[in-house]
Amino acid sequence: MDGNQISMLKKIMEIEFTCTDLNLYLDTHPEDQKALQDYNYYSNQLSMLKQQYEQFYGPLMVFGHSQSQYPWKWVDDPWPWEIEY
Repeated sequence: MDGNQISMLKKIMEIEFTCTDLNLYLDTHPEDQKALQDYNYYSNQLSMLKQQYEQFYGPLMVFGHSQSQYPWKWVDDPWPWEIEY
């Protein structure tokens, strides 16, 4: 696994954490426009980054959430828990 792939995975995890945190905040503060703008911004960034990652390294999720190039990429190593960050 090259350094760029690890860097992209770390960035995906950071943005996912941000989206989750903002989601939980918005559950209790649904009228906060700034938080909603931030959530939408980071959600868009996450979507673009995941799409870019999958173009280079294969799908991040299966069961219809991500498409795969030929051949089927889901079984390619390493699995997320095998990566040393």
